[in-house]
Formats: sequence, structure tokens, C-alpha cells
Amino acid sequence: MNFLTNEKLTIVGAAGMIGSNMAQTAAIMRLSSNICLYDVYEPGVEGVYEEMRHCGFDDIEFTFTTDVKEAFTNAGYIVSSGGAPRKGGMTREDLLKGNAQIAAQLGKDIKTYCSDLKHLTVIFNPTDITGLVALIHSGLKPTQVTTLAALDSIRLQSELAKYFKIKQNQVTNARTYGGHGEQMAVFASTAKINGTPLLDLIGTPALPLEEWEALKQRVIDGGANIIRLRGRSSFQSPAYVSTEMIRAAMGGEAFRWPAGCYVNSYGFEKIMMAMETTITKEGVTYSEVKGTEEEKAELMKSYEHLKNLRSQVIEMGIIPPLDQWNTLNPNL
Repeated sequence: MNFLTNEKLTIVGAAGMIGSNMAQTAAIMRLSSNICLYDVYEPGVEGVYEEMRHCGFDDIEFTFTTDVKEAFTNAGYIVSSGGAPRKGGMTREDLLKGNAQIAAQLGKDIKTYCSDLKHLTVIFNPTDITGLVALIHSGLKPTQVTTLAALDSIRLQSELAKYFKIKQNQVTNARTYGGHGEQMAVFASTAKINGTPLLDLIGTPALPLEEWEALKQRVIDGGANIIRLRGRSSFQSPAYVSTEMIRAAMGGEAFRWPAGCYVNSYGFEKIMMAMETTITKEGVTYSEVKGTEEEKAELMKSYEHLKNLRSQVIEMGIIPPLDQWNTLNPNL
């Protein structure tokens, strides 16, 4: 049976809920015949390995390990959910120090064991910063690293579809840009509702301004709402969406949403954030975000928030000052 690749796909944090869902999704999508499950928690990762075997997937060789050298050696692709999850009452930013340190080690391990890695997708929070930290320490090219910001755009699509009582795919080009967090920039100018520009509906009886503001807040609070409803951080949607991302990087079906990527143009300097992106086997590329003046101002606010988080990580000593990044990664 056909696979997108026979190259090794390593799933970091495979014992967790996101990681185990990624393993199953990758197998269902037939991404690779060689899927390695890596986690430091041995009973958990062995349990996921056994579960994958019990699914009876044809022609897939699953392996599991708690040894990073074994997990990363000869890996062609890595998806990492290997950070601490968000709990009730926490923001993504509350996870900053611990998960930034994990991301630094992830990058160092890539440089040591699989420097010829083709693509890395980082999805543990705050994902814009953890992805940036991993990139700096990995030595990879900026085009080889993506982060999970797409979830916010999908949540916008979902909320609009619920509000207008239409199928989700009848809301087109729903977009959020900037950070994956409470400071995301929610755009209206890109979206259409069953073919009608969303801007033509906002402020009319179809979508009064106060309803639009409430809807935007529900998008911003989407992850917190999952924690409130389920008692745990979101896992099914990030697992699925991140597997779609790595599928595109393997040369599969196009990724439909803005991804987090390294940005160093259009007024943004050395940051990882959601842009309008294309992911292919050659890597991730981005284009300039277009919107209203108000939306551009919101995007700039999101960028300033990310710069503040970046400064905190520099102050912690986890990454060097901007002008020294190329000492760790000549591609930056």
C-alpha cells in the first residue's frame, strides 16, 4: 500500500494525548511506513505502541523508545508535542520558561542526531516561542520549521459557521495571524460567509457589531473553553491539524491554513508567528498579510507581545541576543 514516504517520522511526546492521536492520524493518512514513538515516560509510550499495533494498520513499522538518540537518528520528519500542557486558569504564556527549556533541548538534539532533518513541526505552548527556540538551537533553515497557529483560524471558521448555522466549509478564508494565544489578530476582511464578504455583514442585523466582538472573544478563548468543558487541554484538534501540516511538508495534500513560521520581513524581525503560508517538500514560505488598517494594527500588537516573550526568553539565557543567533544557527 502506498505511503507518502518511507522516511522515518518521529513523534515526540507520543505517550501524551496529542502525541498518541498524532500517531493514529499519521497512520490513517498513510504518511510513512516508519513511525517512531518517542517519550521519556516508558509505560505510556509502550502503551501507545501496543495500541497502534492493535489497530492493525497494514505495512507500518511502529517503534517506540525513551532514548532520544534512537528516536532522532535517521529521522526525516519530527512533530513535537513534548511540552507541559496548559491547565485550567493558565494562559499559554504561563508555560513559557519550562517549555522554552524543553524546546532548546529539542533543537540541540536535532543538531546532534539528525542535522539533515527535512522538517520540524512544534506544537507545544507557547508555540510561537518554543518553535523559535527550537529553530535557533537546531541549526535548521527557517523554511524547515513550522508551528501550530492554524488552530485559531479554524476556530474562527467554526464560530462563524455556528453563528450563521451553515456548514463549516461554507465559511471560506477565515484567518487569524500573529501569535497563537490571547494576543492573536483576528481578521474579518479575508473571510466570506457562503460567498458574501464578512465585512459586508458585520454591523448589520445579520451580525451586529457586539455579536462580532463576542464571537472574536470566543475564538481567542477557544483553547480555554476546551479546558473548561473537558477538564484538560485540547488534544484532538492540535493532533489532527499538526499531522496535516507535516503531511504537506512530506509533499502531500496542501495545508489549508496559516501556519506559524519564521518571519523576518514586512516590518517583522526575527520572530515566529502565523502568516499566510504555503508548506511543500521544499519547506514553508510566507507572503505579506493584507487587511484593514485596524487589522494591521492588531497584528502589530500581537507582534509586540511576541517580542516581549522573546525578550523574556533571552533574559532567561535560553537563547542569546538577536545579533548572536547566527553563532548557534548560521541560517539565521
